[in-house]
Amino acid sequence: MKTFLKIIGGFFLYLITTILVVLVGFYGFLKLAIYGPSEQFRNLFVSSMMESSAGPIAIHTVLSDEEINQIMANNQIIEFDYITDASLVNIMRDEAIAANNAAQEANNQAMSNELDPDGDGIEIHEISGPTYHGQMLVVYDPSRVICATIPTYTHSGAGMTVEQLINRYGAVAGINGGQYEDESGTGIGGWPLGLVISQGVLCHDGPLPAETDENGYQIGDGVITSYPTVGFNQDDVLIVGTFGAGYAEGLGLRDACSFGPALIVNGVSAGYSGVGGGLNPRTAIGQRADGAVLMLCIEGRRTTSMGASMADLISIMEEYGAVNAFNLDGGMSSSMWYNGEEVVSNAQLRQSRALPTAWVVLPLEQEG
Repeated sequence: MKTFLKIIGGFFLYLITTILVVLVGFYGFLKLAIYGPSEQFRNLFVSSMMESSAGPIAIHTVLSDEEINQIMANNQIIEFDYITDASLVNIMRDEAIAANNAAQEANNQAMSNELDPDGDGIEIHEISGPTYHGQMLVVYDPSRVICATIPTYTHSGAGMTVEQLINRYGAVAGINGGQYEDESGTGIGGWPLGLVISQGVLCHDGPLPAETDENGYQIGDGVITSYPTVGFNQDDVLIVGTFGAGYAEGLGLRDACSFGPALIVNGVSAGYSGVGGGLNPRTAIGQRADGAVLMLCIEGRRTTSMGASMADLISIMEEYGAVNAFNLDGGMSSSMWYNGEEVVSNAQLRQSRALPTAWVVLPLEQEG
């Protein structure tokens, strides 16, 4: 019995010692990252951690609220105070579809567009940068892109993965969508935040949490009822801006969700300070002047792809000709599926996140 107790005691002593060594080592790493190599590295590291679900807990062990707020304020996107002018987007999908069909017929169903060899109206491009890797889908016909959503919203119920939402709508591709209840990264995707409009139906108009100051005290009148929102109107123009349900109804939005910030509005790119945000998995949606929809997803928090900053998203969207673009939910939620395959995944230690919304692409036969 004494031998058994000695073994058990030794095991727990080893376990406790190991945990202490890991904690001390991690704390030392945090101190080195924050006060070490350079100010730019500190800004990237702190911004990246603060944008993750559990990262803020670690950062608060080293820095005060005032120091964190100063770093975040010096390394962020400068948000717009206006919304999309729909007249700047000239939808040419009907002409593009007719030309594509004519070319296929003339070539006996041969490849009419080397970027769209299977003729499904979707291009896929590999995206790479110094710190990131991902994929871009270009969807010629914006009327095929809708906001998929789960059947019911509950605080205790689970959402659906991007794959499940794609299957629910019989879609062929999709990316994750808007904001949802996700306290400390433990949310199960059953309750969206902000607006959700799906195929002309206002599904959710849930207020965002009240703003608080650095001491945790409420600022202003409490709940927020205008949200950074992205959506398509009845003319299939992507609208980006900050507004509530009533304004969205006036715009005639057919599909929408909330997150943010806006990256490009009316052809003007958002300004940013410092490093323009941390390096993290990212998802964004945009639209070119010809109406084609840009769906971007970036891998992150990996040795092969640390992630992208908001500034990186702006650069990518600019390169692909976006006149309007918007940042969607990121982190472990970021996911892209195309033709039954997950082409970008950020689920590492657990299964894909359950979500309330996703942007999905309907098949060609469901146009209109």
